[in-house]
Amino acid sequence: RMRRSYLEILSARLAPSPLPRGRNTTTNTNRVRSLDLSVGGLWSGGIEEQCEKMNEHHTPLSKQQLVQLIRSLILVEQSQEPRILASDLKYLQEDLQLKKANVYRSIPYSRLGSNRDAHCYRKAYPHLVAFKVSCQEWGQVLLRNKEWDAVLEHTMMAWRYTSELPQWDTANHNALREQCYSILAAHSLTALQHYHPETNRGRELLRR
Repeated sequence: RMRRSYLEILSARLAPSPLPRGRNTTTNTNRVRSLDLSVGGLWSGGIEEQCEKMNEHHTPLSKQQLVQLIRSLILVEQSQEPRILASDLKYLQEDLQLKKANVYRSIPYSRLGSNRDAHCYRKAYPHLVAFKVSCQEWGQVLLRNKEWDAVLEHTMMAWRYTSELPQWDTANHNALREQCYSILAAHSLTALQHYHPETNRGRELLRR
């Protein structure tokens, strides 16, 4: 019930904010529509799906896991400002760069012990989740818009940022990193089923 109640409160706070007045109002409206990131859009759907999976297993969350979940939801909420045009990869790159930077900022500095241990992982976990959500949801937006070449470009870019995430001492703590790779690979395969790059473009992608 606590998970469900938090989602209800979060949904109430995610109502779209009014757009600024001026000559760019029409353009901004089109951007918001193209992303469909309202409460009923991709982001909230992904959160609901995760909570449904947790409910199916009937496994109670510990206090620490609950805190991590709430922090992750807050970070996702902060990423939902509908000002970004998905096809403009510059903004998507800045979003990934910021989330990767947040991961490293969250890791406590230690001169004596490892900064890749379980304690540091718990500190970085909400930011790792936010990074994964960014990879997944922006890729899905591009796929929904049928911007196949942009999907491939986004995959290459996000793959590089994923490779720069921390490697944790405990193997299973690297699961989110591997999940990002799997998500990006699936996006590329889906795009290539609908789009066949020209020879020069294909060679450029292979070279990268």
